[in-house]
Amino acid sequence: MIKLSEVRKQYSSETDIGPVSLEIPAGGITALIGPNGAGKSTLLTMVGRLLAMDSGTIEVGGSDVTTTKSKELARVLSILRQENHFITKLTVRQLVGFGRFPYSQGRLSEADEEIVSKYINFLHLDQLENRYLDELSGGQRQRAYVAMVLCQETDYVLLDEPLNNLDIAHSVEMMKHLQRAAREFGRTIIVVLHDINFAARYADYVCAVKDGSIVAFGGVEEIMRDEVLTPIFNTPITVIEGPDGPLACYH
Repeated sequence: MIKLSEVRKQYSSETDIGPVSLEIPAGGITALIGPNGAGKSTLLTMVGRLLAMDSGTIEVGGSDVTTTKSKELARVLSILRQENHFITKLTVRQLVGFGRFPYSQGRLSEADEEIVSKYINFLHLDQLENRYLDELSGGQRQRAYVAMVLCQETDYVLLDEPLNNLDIAHSVEMMKHLQRAAREFGRTIIVVLHDINFAARYADYVCAVKDGSIVAFGGVEEIMRDEVLTPIFNTPITVIEGPDGPLACYH
């Protein structure tokens, strides 16, 4: 479980996150949705200890993210931000291998190499593992980053807009990979998404954020309703039943 208790972050008199209290169950995919500037990424990066909170506590799998040693937390929690600045003269295999650093400290064992291969194959990157990052398409590169995070083999995985800059086909492919990872490896995946229909199709839980506050949390059927979504996005939204579940239609 991820538990936030009275978490707050204030940037200025106009920008204020929280206080937020929230419990995200272990297992499956939880999607953070909401309008631009709602605070989704800020909440995610505070959970991942990449941004300090002004007050409150956050626990991930029973570990307090403020007081737990970095080496220990890195075996519980992994995070992929929107901005990835790895040097491009890395191969896919070298990048994915970084996920083993909390265990190997940069000296990959035979067992580490097997784990690297496991996630390269899982993300269908085996034909690309010796290619350099700057030789890949955006979708291929994003898969490599996700493979690196999964290779860390943490129970909790945080992904900040992993569909950013991906077209629809690659977005669908990515969400299917994440859904499989949650189910096959028993991971708890928290993902920031802009498209609420991807959340509806692939998430187990949906957390709606607006103006720095949690305004709704629950299963897909609870959140995907006209009366819930319309005030969140400040635009009329009608939810219809599609072939694979509820779909949100904007007006």
